[in-house]
Amino acid sequence: VEAVAVRLPPELKGLAGLIIPGGESTSILNLMGSYRLFLPLKRLARKDLPIWGTCAGMICLADKVVDSDLKTLGVMDISVRRNAFGRQVDSFETDLAVPALGKTPYHAVFIRAPIITATGKTVEVLAKLDDGTVVAARQGALLVTSFHPELTADHRFHRYFLKMVAEKES
Repeated sequence: VEAVAVRLPPELKGLAGLIIPGGESTSILNLMGSYRLFLPLKRLARKDLPIWGTCAGMICLADKVVDSDLKTLGVMDISVRRNAFGRQVDSFETDLAVPALGKTPYHAVFIRAPIITATGKTVEVLAKLDDGTVVAARQGALLVTSFHPELTADHRFHRYFLKMVAEKES
């Protein structure tokens, strides 16, 4: 797969899929606003471009951020809570059951991670923590994970997203 950086609206042209990475959601959303990416990204989401938001990227896609007036893309019918597990020192790793990826548990890395506090009727929950906290979901061509799949050697979530892209292209 060839990956390209996207910083400006013209760089969105011709993409088969898009990943909005982790980082600091307020900074990412402010930059999206400054570089006029909000409307083009909303249009692409409405046209079912596969978009995957990891950690902060999940916050960017969410319809609502609990206890915040943060302006998001609002394209996925989920509510999220930022930094749900606490500060950086509260980051952790755990194995998750993710039936969409097979029987083998998925080792997930959570760094100042958000959680999904509510989902709409068309949102499919893909993974929960043992206490029932939702940490991965899909709605059509939109995929979100609270954790950072790019920090593990397990590429199943990446393959899952690439399958979404391939299905859209066919």
